[in-house]
Amino acid sequence: MTTADTTPPLRIGLLGTGPWARNTQAPALAAHPGVELSGVWGRRAEAAEPLAAAHGTRAYTGDEGIDALLEASDAVAFALPPDVQAPLAVRAAEAGCHLLMDKPVATTVAGARAVAEAAEKAGVASVVFCTLRFAPETAAWIAEQTAVGGWFTARAQWLGSLYAAGSASEYADSPWRREKGGLWDVGPHALSVLIPVLGEVEHLTAAAGPADTTHLILRHASGASSTVTLGLSAPPGAAGVEMELRGERGTASVPGWAGAETAFRGAVDALAEAVRTGVPHACDARFGLHLTELLAAAEEQAQEQA
Repeated sequence: MTTADTTPPLRIGLLGTGPWARNTQAPALAAHPGVELSGVWGRRAEAAEPLAAAHGTRAYTGDEGIDALLEASDAVAFALPPDVQAPLAVRAAEAGCHLLMDKPVATTVAGARAVAEAAEKAGVASVVFCTLRFAPETAAWIAEQTAVGGWFTARAQWLGSLYAAGSASEYADSPWRREKGGLWDVGPHALSVLIPVLGEVEHLTAAAGPADTTHLILRHASGASSTVTLGLSAPPGAAGVEMELRGERGTASVPGWAGAETAFRGAVDALAEAVRTGVPHACDARFGLHLTELLAAAEEQAQEQA
């Protein structure tokens, strides 16, 4: 019998019961062969109980339910608004639980820094789920382009139509997305690709566009520059994701990917590997803090010009 056959499953509790939890996280955790879904916590029993029952686990509610779920878990996954997620992530780290967080970690630098410092102090592993860093197709592409190097410039556009007229998306009901817009919701995805390929952002310029759209100009440590357009209010015909690199060997465009659930399973694998080896993942709480710092600076600039 191999070591893998005798390794106990990683007990992961899920905090949150919204569309993201229902559509992606709970199914991915329940189906993962190396994971035991140790429970689902929600503010309301009428939301937590059916989701937990659908995946054969226990429901937790109330503040005392959070402590009980942490005690029953090795790690916790978050499907909560960022500024609800951040203090609960600190609480989970202090309880000795590893962290699988959604992006952004928080919408304030202080909130994100508290999470990073709590994880470091407690010695727990952390992963921030930026989809393209964990989807197999795009993760391989990022690694390949980073190895190639020699990039001169890059262009990224991530435009959704969540708030376009006629949209029926259940994610449009999210108050934090409506308040913070595409910069905070899809900005982490774009930055999580550009930074490993082109290097750290040394200078950032931001400007407001139509509706919630934000435009960024970035100068990277490699000497390359990039432009980024982010928004959730584009007309349906204008929505889409494009990322193109241009450099010494020509151009390279990011491939499509299978979907969020497959990518989330990759993030679970990354957390399990960080737990097993003690080696921090590149997309950990520290990286999440860095993303929040960049997004907060961009937001401040864009608001000054609005």
